[in-house]
Amino acid sequence: MSSLKEKDRPIVQLLLNTGTCPRCIFRFCCVGSQAPYKRPYKDLMKELKEFLKKYPEKDGIVCFEAPDPPCKRIRLENTEEGPDDLNQNGVLEQIPLVNEDNTALESSAVKVCSVCLGILQEFCEVDFVKKMCQKVKSADYQFTSFVFSVSLPPQLSVREVSVYKYQVKLGLSLAKDDIIQLKEAYKWIIHPQLSEELGVPADGKSLFEVSVVFAHPETDEECHFLARACPDCFKPAKNKQSVFTRMAVIKALEKIKEEDFCKHFSCPPSSPKNYCVALEIQCSNSAVFVAGKYNKYSRNLPQTPWIIDGERKLESSVEELISEHLMAEFKADSFNFSSSGREDVDVRTLGNGRPFAIELVNPHRIHFTTEEMKGLQQTINNSSDKIQVRDLQLVTRSAIGHMKEGEEEKTKTYSALVWIDKAIQKEDIAFLDDLKELKLDQKTPLRVLHRRPLAVRQRIIHTMESEYIDEHHFRLRLKTQAGTYIKEFVHGDFGRTKPNIGSLLNRTADILELDVESVDVDWPPALDN
Repeated sequence: MSSLKEKDRPIVQLLLNTGTCPRCIFRFCCVGSQAPYKRPYKDLMKELKEFLKKYPEKDGIVCFEAPDPPCKRIRLENTEEGPDDLNQNGVLEQIPLVNEDNTALESSAVKVCSVCLGILQEFCEVDFVKKMCQKVKSADYQFTSFVFSVSLPPQLSVREVSVYKYQVKLGLSLAKDDIIQLKEAYKWIIHPQLSEELGVPADGKSLFEVSVVFAHPETDEECHFLARACPDCFKPAKNKQSVFTRMAVIKALEKIKEEDFCKHFSCPPSSPKNYCVALEIQCSNSAVFVAGKYNKYSRNLPQTPWIIDGERKLESSVEELISEHLMAEFKADSFNFSSSGREDVDVRTLGNGRPFAIELVNPHRIHFTTEEMKGLQQTINNSSDKIQVRDLQLVTRSAIGHMKEGEEEKTKTYSALVWIDKAIQKEDIAFLDDLKELKLDQKTPLRVLHRRPLAVRQRIIHTMESEYIDEHHFRLRLKTQAGTYIKEFVHGDFGRTKPNIGSLLNRTADILELDVESVDVDWPPALDN
């Protein structure tokens, strides 16, 4: 077996006799080549036997010296010898070689590996891989590659440390950092099988993930001693059924004293009673992002669902009218809606519309042509006369940042219908057209104080243009800094916005209608609609 060298013989013999599977033996022999791990389990057992025959020890005996005194009585899983094999000085005198009829090896093959708990045994077999692929195919996802992830029972780290400490105590030279990680070895075995079954390549950057979560019924029992020795490493966490998470266990293993470890955990690890179980086989696509611009033509439609104290106030929203069609076409689990600012329920958004983006979480369909996106846009527009969307397109997560960049520095254009209590003439409002870069101090409006912190914000009205209608009404077009509260600028909000239209005209003013005429954010890119 070219992957193993003569120097590995003591480790191979030792691990075989402590109930370790062939693939874990390769790991502890620091075999970095993927090929041996992919071979059938029975072939590996046969090759290990041939390897031991190729490099026999004198008189068929391997001798090791154990520490004096030993911290634990050494247990041999696959031999008939018992504690009497240790002499008075704590020296393990004999570890018999495997029998000619392969009895010891066959016995090892049917037992659960004392290190990987069966992960590198039955869960590498074709039947389990087919089971995973059936799960993936039945979920009906679109994907052109996959990335594979695996979650392992936390006590595997404990068992690996136990094996390492046992080898060191017996005088075997072993570089801990060179041991092949179980996850890495498992992926070496699984990747080509999954790729063949699914018909697509494995790719670490793929947006489609296939994952398997392994669990073991003895996890809490085997890790409990760590909680007693290092209680500060184990804190209850949200959405975690057990405090014995992988990271918590690793942290405790780094902190626990060696004598405490050896006192409470068998070195080498004892044979487990059960195999691991595949608790979950899951697959998911990374989020897809769709952006566009929307116009809102209704004065009775909120941007997002309007719910107060659990009670829905209006039947729909801009967010829902757009997202329900995207959710259906992309077959997503959920969505997150964001936009460049927002308008009140009674405010229309006209002109080229307001930029928005929707994150579609775990979509089953991800590939859409330009024509299909145009068709989806048309479906949304045909579904309601309250909104229209344009420039609907797929974008990247990073591109959404353009929508939020410099949001406070952007300008917005509004049209307000203003009512005045005392009669006015056209010349009474003409001076408003001459006011440029008017600075406002706006205290958080009373109407939003329940959801916004109390503060005084400085905002700028860049330009104004008035249009006289009659003695009590005029239309006011404003270009303002983003974030300006237009309604409060008109009526003053009981003096909380200074100056305001009422104070400038020395009259009582109120706003009857408000429209957003443009949001000056040049994103997403305009399309030929």
